[in-house]
Amino acid sequence: MKIFEWWPRVGAETREWLIEHNGEPLSQHVLADIMAVTGGTADAPWWGGESAEGARLSDEAVDWIEAVANDEEPTAW
Repeated sequence: MKIFEWWPRVGAETREWLIEHNGEPLSQHVLADIMAVTGGTADAPWWGGESAEGARLSDEAVDWIEAVANDEEPTAW
């Protein structure tokens, strides 16, 4: 599932957190919300993987969220 598909399915609180904390490791709540709507997949292009600090989104996903936050048209990948 692509980010533009799961974005409207996660809760508003998750979307707000992702905008406010863009590029940071995901909180457990945000990660759980994303995994719930994507069926738990961690092999999508928006997935950046795990780091010592926690789960992260890819650079492309961070850029996509930044575009959304700036009321720009994000690249649909």
